[in-house]
Amino acid sequence: MQLTTFFQDLFEYHHHFNQLLLDELVKHQDIISERTVLLYSHVINAHQIWNTRILGGVSLGVNDVHTLQKCKKLDDENSKNSFRIIKEFDLNQRISYQNSRGDQFENTTHEMLFQVVNHTTHHRGQIISDLRKSGVAPIVTDYIFYKRKRDV
Repeated sequence: MQLTTFFQDLFEYHHHFNQLLLDELVKHQDIISERTVLLYSHVINAHQIWNTRILGGVSLGVNDVHTLQKCKKLDDENSKNSFRIIKEFDLNQRISYQNSRGDQFENTTHEMLFQVVNHTTHHRGQIISDLRKSGVAPIVTDYIFYKRKRDV
């Protein structure tokens, strides 16, 4: 499988479940914790920051807080930009960037994209745990369930 196909698939999966999970959060916004909104905002911010490290532009703050409705809009924008990167960039290209502390680093585009995937998965697990603590049965977001439904 080519890198572009692999990342296209991963970002389609993430966007699909990000949107569904945000729908669930909106549905239960009266009982979810503040931490849940902070975590989701952080996921959105980090994705946007990695995209701007590749594409250029102005980054969000890593700890900016958004409404859940704004998170849905930003997730759409993030996904469109990631799909653009996957389509238009050499995924083996090395890109120099600064982290939020101003330290200089260099990674390949595909390493940066995989950071987004891994980071999102980590925090989505925390959000699902928070939902359970709030008494909400969360949706199943496993990749393999997504693939089973998509491949039918």
